[in-house]
Amino acid sequence: MGLHSSRNETVEVHRIQPHQAVGGSIIDAKGREIPITEDMIQDACQELEKRLVKPAPAKQD
Repeated sequence: MGLHSSRNETVEVHRIQPHQAVGGSIIDAKGREIPITEDMIQDACQELEKRLVKPAPAKQD
C-alpha cells in the first residue's frame, strides 16, 4: 500500500514504554537536546492525519 492508496486502513501500535526515547533528538530554542519519544511521533502523525486533504476524484470524460 502506497501513500496514494484510496483504502482507509489503520494499524494499531502498542508500545510497552511510550515515553522511552526511540533513537533521535531535536534541539529546542535554548539549545537543549530533547530525545524523541514514541509519544512525540504518534502525536505528530495524528496531527498530519488531521491536516490530510484527499484529492478530488478524477474527471471521467
